[in-house]
Amino acid sequence: MNINKIQKIANKIRKRVLDFTLKNNGGYLSQACSSAEIFACLYTKIMKLKPFKKPLMPEPFNGVPSTKNKKYIPGYYFTSPHESNLDRFILSPTHYSLVLYATLIETGRLDEKSLEFFNKDGSSLEMIGAEHSPGMEVMTGSLGQGLSQAVGMALGRKFKKEKGKIWVLMSDGEFQIGMVWESFQFMSHYKLDNIIILIDFNKNQCDGPVKTVMQIEPLRNKLISFGAKVISINGHNIKELLKASKVKHINKPLVILCHTDACKGINELRKKEKLHYIRFKNEEEKKQYLYILKRLENE
Repeated sequence: MNINKIQKIANKIRKRVLDFTLKNNGGYLSQACSSAEIFACLYTKIMKLKPFKKPLMPEPFNGVPSTKNKKYIPGYYFTSPHESNLDRFILSPTHYSLVLYATLIETGRLDEKSLEFFNKDGSSLEMIGAEHSPGMEVMTGSLGQGLSQAVGMALGRKFKKEKGKIWVLMSDGEFQIGMVWESFQFMSHYKLDNIIILIDFNKNQCDGPVKTVMQIEPLRNKLISFGAKVISINGHNIKELLKASKVKHINKPLVILCHTDACKGINELRKKEKLHYIRFKNEEEKKQYLYILKRLENE
């Protein structure tokens, strides 16, 4: 797939999340703005996944996995089966779930009608995705937990000499959390080079700009000091994303620091004080975003 096609998928991801946010008067829209290109590259070019013949409609939630529950369908079924040569994906900031679902739809893995069941009782398409939600491997819950679980998977794959890699998407605000740095110490100690971490560095979190909540800079230098190979790129540049994913990182994890814009493609968002979860104050504001949606549909 060429760069133009990947960019079109990224634009469609952004547009689909905006459409959903308008229809439901709320959604994690800024996350789609900042990470659309990252998701599009992962699911079209970067990760080694099993191809799908047609999009799947997810089953309703049918209970947690157990020896008695034989009908349990894991979320990774929509990404790829657990085969030794295939890659696995961990979404650490699970509030990005809507963006992940939009990605699965735009890459032909998830039926677009499935969003009608988003965050509904009995549905597996949860707002905060869990291990049974499409595209999810584990319940990452509180921020920072996703990397810890991914590191354990990477170590297991190393012991079993599996060729498949572990890809992790993180948000920059997660680097305020202690267990994240413990995970980097662990990766350094065990020389894990089968794990690649992409950071959506959009400089925003729930309570406002990251730098005003708790400064994490100089993040690149910190990551290097914890034993990682670090590449800093423009997270909206398809060429840079694809090139960075191929950088060699022997005996250490690769971190791709993706500098992104939480308002990319939707400049109207710059008027808002906080960008974590977008709601519309009134019908007039909603009309402005409807106009933006029409513009995106014509691009």
